[in-house]
Amino acid sequence: MKLRVYLIIAFVISITCMLGFVWTSMLISDREIIGFERRIIAVVQGMESPGLTKVMKIFTFIGSTKFVIILSMFLIFFLYKVLKHRLELVLFITAIAGTAILNQLLKQWFHRIRPDFHRLIEIGGYSFPSGHAMSAFTLYVMISFLLWRHISSRRWRSILIFFSVLMILAIGISRIYLGVHYPSDIIGGYLASGVWVSMAVFFFQYYKEKRYNNKYKPVRNNRENLF
Repeated sequence: MKLRVYLIIAFVISITCMLGFVWTSMLISDREIIGFERRIIAVVQGMESPGLTKVMKIFTFIGSTKFVIILSMFLIFFLYKVLKHRLELVLFITAIAGTAILNQLLKQWFHRIRPDFHRLIEIGGYSFPSGHAMSAFTLYVMISFLLWRHISSRRWRSILIFFSVLMILAIGISRIYLGVHYPSDIIGGYLASGVWVSMAVFFFQYYKEKRYNNKYKPVRNNRENLF
């Protein structure tokens, strides 16, 4: 029963994120939204200082492909050797690799040019959706999902969720602060990853429920035959 609840939640989240992404992608072609986004960028970059710039560059590095790969390799080792999780390992690899592929496909589809005003770092490629936002969302949601069941303390569960949300938001904001993404690039990245991750979790939970039912079905049948 509990697994079915997870299936429903994952499906609803996936549909909601998909609708949100479609709506966001429709807005990015509107000139009015670009003007609004410029004002948001101006507010974020209005807090610019040497110290804050260093902090934002650190968060951007944490969201970079290089760092995500290194952290993912550590987590893969942890899942495989320490927790002895094989199925969860497949879920994690699928989520991370799929996010990277999806991001490149979406960037090539939308061909959105990056902001061209007050960049604090230089970077190439297209803007929508943000690869950093997608990677951060997938990585830290997966960390929370896979570690949640191993944490019995409510306090430590809250800390895990708070940390994950903080990292996702900080990495996204750092891209706006550094002038390489519009806010809608970040939101679109979160929503695109939300679709992919929730669908991955949906099929993961579906497979687990099916395997569980097949495992205990003979037991139930035997009990029925006794009467």
